[in-house]
Amino acid sequence: MDRRAFITGSTMGLASLRCAPGVRASTGPALPAATLSKPAKSTVLFFLCGGASHIDMWDMKPEAPMEYRGEFKPIRTTGADIRLCEHLPLLAKQAHHFAMVHGVTDSGRATGDHHAGYYYNLTGHAPDPTFKQQGNDRRPYPEDWPYMGSVVGMKRPQHPTLPQVITLPHKPSKLPFTRPGQFAGRIGLEHDPFYLVGNFNEPLKFDAPTISMSGGMTAARMHDRRGLLQALNESQSGLDHEIQVRGLLKQQERAFQLLSSSSTTSAFDIKSEPAALRERYGNTINGMSLLMARRLVEAGVPFVTVFWKEDESIAAKCKSAGGWDTHGDNFNCLRKYLLPQFDRAFSAFLEDLSGRGLLDETLVLVTSEMGRKPKVGDVRSGGNIGAGRDHWTECMSVLMAGAGIRGGQVVGETDAKAEQPKDRPIRPEDITKTVYYAMGIKDLTAQDKLGRPYDLLEEGKPLVELFG
Repeated sequence: MDRRAFITGSTMGLASLRCAPGVRASTGPALPAATLSKPAKSTVLFFLCGGASHIDMWDMKPEAPMEYRGEFKPIRTTGADIRLCEHLPLLAKQAHHFAMVHGVTDSGRATGDHHAGYYYNLTGHAPDPTFKQQGNDRRPYPEDWPYMGSVVGMKRPQHPTLPQVITLPHKPSKLPFTRPGQFAGRIGLEHDPFYLVGNFNEPLKFDAPTISMSGGMTAARMHDRRGLLQALNESQSGLDHEIQVRGLLKQQERAFQLLSSSSTTSAFDIKSEPAALRERYGNTINGMSLLMARRLVEAGVPFVTVFWKEDESIAAKCKSAGGWDTHGDNFNCLRKYLLPQFDRAFSAFLEDLSGRGLLDETLVLVTSEMGRKPKVGDVRSGGNIGAGRDHWTECMSVLMAGAGIRGGQVVGETDAKAEQPKDRPIRPEDITKTVYYAMGIKDLTAQDKLGRPYDLLEEGKPLVELFG
């Protein structure tokens, strides 16, 4: 572990915490939440960065006018009630394993930009006024509501050797525009995810900057540095709030424990997987990230997040960052680049989990920060000629599988053009509460800096009809 980087990072973390505003407490402790009778052991959240098109993938409207339904046709699947895009043929064979939730809406509570979409769908909390004031310049704040994965990691028993929450293959988005909502926020740095970093050129290689040692580092030298860090932290503790310093110390202690554990290396060794299986997933960074997620589930990690890594080589074609933000040439970008890779990788992931007997004890969630505008033609890419779809937060779809979810069903419905929920609006807080329900999280209370209890998510109800 590079001493300068580690100490600098630690000091910056402490400095940022000094200025954090207080956390508002509720008037009393929250009531215990309902949970699944046999909770899942792990959750894997696959986040399609950019805003995946619900109307082109899994909430298709073949009877709508051409300017809405677009170029793609729906196909039958192994799920009785599920129809998918014709460009998802492999996933169609796995539909008996998953359910679709349509009509997930922000009900006008978000801002239509990416930062707010990340925050709402990752935390279950509607964006506060700073998102409207700052837009995509809004940074993650220490008082933000916590990522649902961080809450699960905090509430579930500690894994003996591995982190509670692991995120890969990147941290969205590029600095300085880091997306809010993916961190622990007000519950403390010790509950932040550990990041595994991958790249397009070497999809089998994942680095863990927070838990890796540089070349030439020995165990003895590592422990020497551990003593130095402890001394530095003790000298700084008088300058900071004790509870904030304690959180960072816990994070550092966890890093040293991971460096000392042989199981860390084995869990992250994706090269040991058979070549045929890697080929089934597709030898791409997103495919290998899902394969890594399956390994982490096998290792018992409570919460794993895979953020779709954007391909900058297609950014100009799609008028995007290279992901699902298809402002331009929506249909070609989906047909040629995004859907084939997603279809191969995610269908392999479900197939692999099911074949190993892991799906029943693993909750799988595919979501995004928003849907796409049902009417084709984004003014930012030439209108109808540009054939793009703009942001759309009024409706999106979420895929859920495993953990006792009855596959093949659809919950929720949108209108004839996939513009609005038809009868029953489902909100991001309902999805988040469903995750807590499936993971057996009964107690959603935390304490602020003064020891006062507050509820980590007061709004929302779990979609219990998905299960059984």
